[in-house]
Amino acid sequence: MFPGGEGAPNMQELLKQAQQMQQDYVAAQQELVESEVSASSGGGLVTVTVTGAGEFRGIKIDPKAVDPEDVETLEDLVGAAVLAAGEEAKKLAEAKLGPVTQALQAMGGGGALPGM
Repeated sequence: MFPGGEGAPNMQELLKQAQQMQQDYVAAQQELVESEVSASSGGGLVTVTVTGAGEFRGIKIDPKAVDPEDVETLEDLVGAAVLAAGEEAKKLAEAKLGPVTQALQAMGGGGALPGM
């Protein structure tokens, strides 16, 4: 496109930028795997913890939420906490990966970068 003329993009510089973005992307993914987010339902009766990548880590249930006569409420609380934790993980992923993804899109997409 720019056969050595004025305004031609420096291919070496573009490759360096692409490599840096790939490193940033991999680092952000690793941060997500190592990060944890929690979300609660029922005013804190049920708390679910997941990684930033959405992997389940744990659940805490306040004994007040356990009523053998009303299992459905506990099921609803657990479901709500799981959904909320997933949303928190999604927000964290967008915050960590968003800038890198936007930069890749600005360069014409990340399809040419291995592992992305």
